[in-house]
Formats: sequence, C-alpha cells, structure tokens
Amino acid sequence: MSDKKDNNCPSDGAVTEDAVFGVISEDGPNYRNLGRMGTAILMMKAQIGLGVLSIPEAFNALGLVPGIVCLIVIAVVTTWSGYMVGAFKLNHREVYGVDDATGLIFGPIGREVLGVGFSLFLIFSGASGILSLSIALNAISSHGACTAVFVAVAAIVVLGLASIQTLDRIGKLAWIGLGCMLTSIFIVTIAVGIQDRPEAAPQTGPWSSDYKIVNSPSFAKGIAAICQLTFAFTGTPFFFPIVCEMRDPRHYTKALTICQSVVTVTYIAIGVVVYYYCGSYVSSPALGSAGHLIKQIAYGIALPALFVTSTISTHMASKYFFIRIMRGSRHLAANTPVHWLTWLSCVGAVIAVAYIIASAMPIFGSLISLVGALLGTLQVFQPAGFMWLYDNWSRGSAGRGQQSLKWMFMVGFSVFMVVLGTFLMVAGTYGAVVGIIDGLKADGADGAWSCADNSS
Repeated sequence: MSDKKDNNCPSDGAVTEDAVFGVISEDGPNYRNLGRMGTAILMMKAQIGLGVLSIPEAFNALGLVPGIVCLIVIAVVTTWSGYMVGAFKLNHREVYGVDDATGLIFGPIGREVLGVGFSLFLIFSGASGILSLSIALNAISSHGACTAVFVAVAAIVVLGLASIQTLDRIGKLAWIGLGCMLTSIFIVTIAVGIQDRPEAAPQTGPWSSDYKIVNSPSFAKGIAAICQLTFAFTGTPFFFPIVCEMRDPRHYTKALTICQSVVTVTYIAIGVVVYYYCGSYVSSPALGSAGHLIKQIAYGIALPALFVTSTISTHMASKYFFIRIMRGSRHLAANTPVHWLTWLSCVGAVIAVAYIIASAMPIFGSLISLVGALLGTLQVFQPAGFMWLYDNWSRGSAGRGQQSLKWMFMVGFSVFMVVLGTFLMVAGTYGAVVGIIDGLKADGADGAWSCADNSS
C-alpha cells in the first residue's frame, strides 16, 4: 500500500474536498473522522456479530478438526481480501463501495450487478440482526409477547439508531456492542464447560458430549456449514465504506491486522469449547446452549451488541443508496432539508425491507447460510481477485526472475479466489435453500410472521 501523503485527509475546522463525499465543512456532517482504533473496533463489530453465533453449529456439521481447518482457511483468504480493499482504495480514491470497484473493472454492468449484491447483502445482514433481536427478546422475557411484535419493536429501534449520520458516531456504539457481545459469548463458553449438560440434551440419566473429531455430513449440510463459517468473516464489504470515512486511510492495514487477529482467535476458542461440551445439542444461535438462566443472562448482555450489529448493516445499506442518489450534489454533505429527507427516506426503506425478510424467513441458521453463500461470497472472494488483477496485470511483462514468479503466483491466487467464491456461492446457496425447505417442513417449525417462541 502506498505511503504517499493523503491529500484527502481533513483537518479540524477546514473545508476539505473528498473524492467521494465532495466538500466537507463545519456546515455539515464530517464523513472523514474515523481514527485507527475506531476503525479497528468497527471492523471487529462488523465481523464479530451474528456469524459467531452459528460457528458451534457449523462445527457440529463438519466435525471439530475439519471445522477448525475450514475456519482458518477462510480467515486467511478473507484477510487478503480485506487487504485488497485498502490497497484498491488508496489507488482509486473515488471508490466508495465494492460496486464502484467493479464498475472500474467491468464498467456500468459490473457496477450495477455488484451494487445490487452489496445492498442486498447489507439488508439481509440487517434482517438477520433483527431476527436475532427477536430471539433475544423472547429469551429474556420468557416469550412475553408474540414474536412478530418483537420483530417489529427491534426494527423500530434499529430505525432510530441507523439514522445516525456518520460512522465515527456509530463507532462509539460499536465499542459498547463489541464489549457486550464478547462478554455474552464468553459467559456461555464458560457455562457450557462447568454445567452438567446443555439445555437441549436429555435432562435425566447419564450423559456425555457426542462431539465428533470428524463428521460426515451430506453435501448440502456440509457446504451450508462452510457458508456459515464464511458469513462469520464476511465483514469485507463493510470495509470499503469504513476506510472511506477514515481520517488517514494509510492506517487501514494496521486496523485490519488487529481486527482479523482478534476475530480469528475468538472464533476458534468459542467454536471449540462450545462444540466440545455441547456436541450435537448445541443451539443456534449459540447463546441458548447453556441452560435457561444463562440464556437469559447472555441474551440480556448481548442485546446492545445485537442492536449495534443490525444498526451497522442497515446504516451502511442506507448510506449506499443515499450516496448513489446525492453524489455530486451540495446536499450530500450539507444539513439541508433535501439532505435529511433523502437520508431518512433511505433508512426507512432499508429497515422496511429488512423487517419483511426477518418476518418471512424465521430460521436463524439457514438464513445465515443463505446470506453467507448467495451474497457474502460475491462481495468477498471474486471482487478481491479481480481488483488485484486490474491493478497488477500490466506489471507482469516488466518483471524478471523472482519478481515474475511472484507475479505469476499472485495471478494464480487471484484466479483461485474467483473460482472459490463462485463455487461457494452456487453450492452454498443450494445447501442453504435445502436447509430452509427442510426446516419449514419440520414438525413445529415456525412460519412467516409467527407468534411462536423462536428462542427455544
């Protein structure tokens, strides 16, 4: 990544020209005010959200060792994908999202295809967050109201939070959310290690965990589990909007390193311990694995984190549409009536769609698999490979010896990323759809807009 001076970095009180947001001044929101640690926390909160809650279930499908291996491989390739976001942004300052990046590479058609995928991914992620909030509210209240009511309440609160204009302000919420999520998860992780048996296991007679070192799932279940792990690392699409609001994008790689290191270690620890002690009786989301009381405590502590998770997704989706509508206009970075009307309309529309999805697809694990496969892989794997090829293809003929070998290796790796992402997208979508169909056919399965308790 380049070390040249960042001429887009605003100073306090100055009028700044930004390649994405245009003129930034004291008269409007400061869209370039994220520091390094604020960036790292936002990135970690984008990663450590809903995906971590499905990791033990994915280990149950794959087995302990294959689960760990798959998780580490996904961590490595998504870290490289995240690195390419920062490198591409420094080389092309006008890029705001992955759709802008693919627009440079493939033209208007590529931009619109990835733009649709990007916005849908964020909206579905927001919907998954709203669904998890309804599960949390059911768990805390012992199903004190109809689940459809809890979904609506969650959507309304997220609407208010997502209306906050800038990521540096949401970053303050991300600190709270990350702390709450980690505390909640580690409470469950410790509890499953000291309790007699998980809540879903038979409560009478002798019992021991039936965890498997290696499992033999069907193709559909296996690929769906891999996509659950992939979803846990699909924060990469969030990283483009995040780096765009950094004061100095040259610090992005340091923030990424902090983020991915913490995330990977956390995922492995949680996945191994919870699955080892719960076996096939692990719950999805995993916060319900340690008994009724611990479940209520865990969800109570995690509630702010779940709100922040859904807020980040819906905020970024709303800002994507907002920037597409207002880009090049003075209203983009000025507190005018047009600015506020457009912004709040974008937030309201995104929340409405997310609410419908959360109400219509009430199976948490299958929804996570579907989002990770159909939308997450398309944002993480293929674009990173094409971005490297776009910026480096012409350098191949200039290299000799070792430099040329490095170039050839990177070409091969970039092509591998494209092929891997395409395979996971197609096969994973198939596995997720099969899971959703099987879940809806199961006895006692919750239907759309159901009042039934979804926390059990």
